[in-house]
This record gives sequence, structure tokens and C-alpha cells, in this order.
Amino acid sequence: MATLYVVLLTLHNLNRWLVLLTGVWALARTLPGLGGARPWTPQDRRPVAAFMGTLHLQVVLGLLLYAFLGMQGAPVFAGAPRSGFQWEHLGLGVLAAVFATLASILSRRAATDPARFRAAALWSGLALLTVLAAIPWWRPLIRLFGM
Repeated sequence: MATLYVVLLTLHNLNRWLVLLTGVWALARTLPGLGGARPWTPQDRRPVAAFMGTLHLQVVLGLLLYAFLGMQGAPVFAGAPRSGFQWEHLGLGVLAAVFATLASILSRRAATDPARFRAAALWSGLALLTVLAAIPWWRPLIRLFGM
């Protein structure tokens, strides 16, 4: 069981970087379109959808880790700066996934191209800020199959 934990933790850690990269990519594609001079294209939608997908995967991996540690009776986020950080981390992760989902859905359903860019940029930006707040920065930034 310890091997499963290490694999899940490593995947959760590596996917964090994909989440951050796709979030920056989504903003880099949508922010320039806020001026209204550019039409919305599939190339603009792709990073928003990728950001949402990586965030959803991150939440699933995190929930699996949380359930696995709970079954083991292990302390989650031992050494955290605040005793309630595990709940902040969990809540902010779910909230970030909701924001990224709103970015994808609302940008797809918007009637005009400027409205698509606005929805994608706003909700992707909020999701990225929420992700940055949820990251346990005191922990190692890269863990490769180690505790």
C-alpha cells in the first residue's frame, strides 16, 4: 500500500506543474483577445479545456490521496503552517476546478467573441489564483517516487 501512496503522491505532484503550465497557457491565449480585435478560434478554446482537464485530474488524484491517507490513519499535511491547511487545500482545489469548468462552459456558450474571451480570461485567472493559493509551498517542489 505504501507503493500506491508514493505513486499517487508523485502523480499529484507532477500534475501540479501541468496545471500551472496549462493555466498560464490559457491566460496567454485569452488575455490578448480581451481587446475585441481577434475572433475566437479552436486554438483559443484548447488551452482553456486543457486547464480544466488537468485541474479535474488533480482533484481526483488529491481525493484518492486523501482517502488513502484517511484509511491509513496518517496525518494529512503534517508540519503544515496552519492546522486547518488540509481543509483549505481540499476546498481551494475543488473551487479552482469549479472556476476552470466555468471558464470552459461560459466561454463555449457566450454569444460573441469578446464575451468568450472575457469569460475564459476571468474564470481561468480566478482558477489559477486559487491554485496558487492552494499549493503547499513549504513542501518539496518536485517529488519523484519518494516521500
